[in-house]
Amino acid sequence: MPLDFFLNIMATGLLTGLVYGLAALGLSVIFGVMRIVNFAHGEMMVAGMYGSLLLAWFLGFDPILSVPVVAAALFAFGYVLQRTLVARFVGAPEHRQFIVMVGLATILTNGMLMLFGPDARGVQVPYSFDAFEVGGVFLDKTRVYAAAGAVVLSAALLAFFRFTTTGTAIRACADNPLGAQVIGLDLHGLYALTFGIGAAVVGVAGCLLTLVVDAYPQLAPEYTLLSFIIVIVGGLGSATGALLGGVLIGLAEALAGFFLVPSMKSMFSYGLLILVLLFRPSGLMGRRA
Repeated sequence: MPLDFFLNIMATGLLTGLVYGLAALGLSVIFGVMRIVNFAHGEMMVAGMYGSLLLAWFLGFDPILSVPVVAAALFAFGYVLQRTLVARFVGAPEHRQFIVMVGLATILTNGMLMLFGPDARGVQVPYSFDAFEVGGVFLDKTRVYAAAGAVVLSAALLAFFRFTTTGTAIRACADNPLGAQVIGLDLHGLYALTFGIGAAVVGVAGCLLTLVVDAYPQLAPEYTLLSFIIVIVGGLGSATGALLGGVLIGLAEALAGFFLVPSMKSMFSYGLLILVLLFRPSGLMGRRA
């Protein structure tokens, strides 16, 4: 096999993996701060995809230009959802959290089925069939733009948590909730803000994915499961681990889809997950027990 062809496959997997990493980052942020596993994660991503499609159909927005609108809508949804529902289950037994979040996921999936139907829907942009050529490697413009958007937003989110006062307060709540309350931090408000940020991040990932994937409601469970695999491989609660896990899963899927058959690409994702659980149960970037 020519080297250029192999590099094309690797580049495709890398670019797609960066968007996967952004999607998993939203899940990791919510779990890392609130210790709640968002089983409606994929449904929020697909909602972001449909939001981007609606803006494209009715207003002619490029999916990338729809990012601020969809992010704001998903942030508001996540903030209100946490204040009204999720807050009641913070610290509750895991089975109760599981039931309420799966129930929410079911409601969202069926709501999207009622509104949009079961058929896959997509959008064409002027550069859908264009590519950049770099040293003999052809990079789809849609994947490049989606990956670039994922990198920019991921960097902005990491900078927010590291360098801003609010981000530092959120990290304090994650490390020691009781201590955060003792020093006067609004724990419940910061939890709602965190859930809103996580929902906005996954909504943006959905916008970017519309450049390369058609949306349909049944896609949601697949992306929920994929995000779980990514955050476990990278390390639960680790933002950099989520990005690394996304890249690894993207590369594994691209290579498996080419050398075997596309329908077997998930097998390699699960294989990577099993290897990580066997040799580093805390994840590649997770803290050792």
